[in-house]
Amino acid sequence: MKILVLNCGSSSIKYQFISMTTEKVLAKGQVERIGTNHAVLTHFFEDGKSAKVVSDIPDHNKAIEVVISTLTNTDYGVIRDKQEIKAIGHRVVHGGEKFASSVFITDEVKDKIHDCIELAPLHNPHNFRGINACAELLPGVPQVAVFDTAFHQTMPPHSYLYALPYSEYQVHNIRRYGFHGTSHRYVSERAAKLLKTKPDQIKVITCHLGNGCSISAIDKGKSVDTSMGFTPLEGLVMGTRCGDIDPAIMFYIASKQGLSVSEIDNLLNKHSGLDGISGISNDMREILKQMNAGNERAKLAVDIFCYRLKKYICAYYGVMNGADALIFTAGIGENADQIREITCTGLECIGIKLDAAKNKNTIGTEALISGKSSKIDVFVIPTNEELIIARDTRKIVDTMNKTNKEKAE
Repeated sequence: MKILVLNCGSSSIKYQFISMTTEKVLAKGQVERIGTNHAVLTHFFEDGKSAKVVSDIPDHNKAIEVVISTLTNTDYGVIRDKQEIKAIGHRVVHGGEKFASSVFITDEVKDKIHDCIELAPLHNPHNFRGINACAELLPGVPQVAVFDTAFHQTMPPHSYLYALPYSEYQVHNIRRYGFHGTSHRYVSERAAKLLKTKPDQIKVITCHLGNGCSISAIDKGKSVDTSMGFTPLEGLVMGTRCGDIDPAIMFYIASKQGLSVSEIDNLLNKHSGLDGISGISNDMREILKQMNAGNERAKLAVDIFCYRLKKYICAYYGVMNGADALIFTAGIGENADQIREITCTGLECIGIKLDAAKNKNTIGTEALISGKSSKIDVFVIPTNEELIIARDTRKIVDTMNKTNKEKAE
């Protein structure tokens, strides 16, 4: 089975085309600047070869049409006909409390995804457009929705509820949802394999550190707590997001500066975090470069970032009464050895000790970076959310086909 995995954003679409026989990525790429007459599709196929297509792409329908035509192109395509696309897996950011697992997309499911738009107005509408575009361009091809929030639906009420009037949860669905669930799930399952055990036999703390950052406590294969909350703003310091703050700060800023609700939202989401503290960039690579050159603001940004991360690691160690593994993943987690070193320094009290050489030499690859005396194994594991989406899609479609065959018989 060959599966097309789509991640549809407001002005871009990321895709991977995967053969599930070997779980090999046959092609991948991204469409950028959707809505313009100079949109660009960058396509990677066998042996690292690439192709670039510049086109007028006014909407998601046209973008996905260009993706399909690229996959079937005689020069750089990987299939002869679009009928070789046997299923489509969609990343959907928010499933609310309606979805605790991946699902086959029906009209009823589409209605429920649409209902979740108010919880993720910047993401779900574009995910929804991708689903509708595929239904039109690839009629009859089964589609599966894989939700960022679903993995965290195992959290107990004392983890996901806020100390607000209970009616806010009952009426307005205000609770912790958590995000990056597909990534946390992948790396925790991969850690179990590296430890030669099953996910339900271990306790894992997973750190997804990119422009957006979150950390999760995973006990026996289930998320029991995670740092992102009702929105992706809560928790760790991120590229441009502030993470945890005293909520009264918003009222104070509004009264002092006369900012509107939307302006405060923009301040907290777009101009805070690493960018706001350093005054340099939201890119950790540039901040580390400046820190190493002696820039004090850059050092402050790194110190705050690592301190917040360290606090969460210790909190989740306590929540689970221990941990078997600590995992770093995503752009910063996989590539920034200095961040891992600073974060783990001082965590000997809970049994964490890095091997300095292994940590420094691990850039973007899977590796055990803890020392021999470390009581907790520390791993760098590159995330692979697309593979999880493809696996779930294959499993659901195979089950559906088997059920339909049995009914026909």
